Amino acid sequence: MLFIQSFDLIWLLNSLVSLTTAFILGSIIGYERQYRQRTAGLRTNALVSLAAAIFVGLAYRVHGPDGAARVISYVVSGVGFLGAGTIMKEGLNVRGLNTAATLWGSAAVGACSGAGLIAEALLAAIFVLAANTLLRPVVNAINRSPINDQTGEVSYQICMIVDGDRQKHALNVLESMLTQIEYPLGDLNVEPFGDDDVEITATLLSSKVDSGKLDALIMQIQKRPYVKQAFWNLSAAE
Repeated sequence: MLFIQSFDLIWLLNSLVSLTTAFILGSIIGYERQYRQRTAGLRTNALVSLAAAIFVGLAYRVHGPDGAARVISYVVSGVGFLGAGTIMKEGLNVRGLNTAATLWGSAAVGACSGAGLIAEALLAAIFVLAANTLLRPVVNAINRSPINDQTGEVSYQICMIVDGDRQKHALNVLESMLTQIEYPLGDLNVEPFGDDDVEITATLLSSKVDSGKLDALIMQIQKRPYVKQAFWNLSAAE
């Protein structure tokens, strides 16, 4: 039987240590995510770490270090697709990037464990946990700081609701006004709004934008008879 031929007690004990390490460390990383009610929590991080260890360990057993190295590259790309599922866009804000990065960290911990690098796996888990816990107060302190319009990394949007029949004219007027005040246009989006109107959203490049000038621009836009509503907002980039 193939099982009898391939059975090796030493390899079995090595696998037990590797998988146990991956499971425990992945669970610890996932516990922190679960405690903060993130999309990928305890079970997800534990399974990612465990699966990475299984695949890397299997490749190491069958094809040696070269095979393990190839599988590790596949783990990196595969977890990237998994992490993409945790990323959500809400308006200008993007949520889930940190959770996706944590999944990569869990996979790295599992890969180290599968390759028999137990000390490195422990060290990697410590740094992943440190990034999610020790850096949190620093991030909160930075987020509480007031945003400087001139230097802050923010996205500015000008939103207009106009008559659908005057859409082209409204776009030309908006672009002309932005050109006059030398504000570069990063993106432009037009969507239906109700039965007869459209919503125009102009995203400006974040550099050299003065909120006072935007207020004056909105006041000019609101004077147009075909403009039902106009405003601007900003959102800090994550």
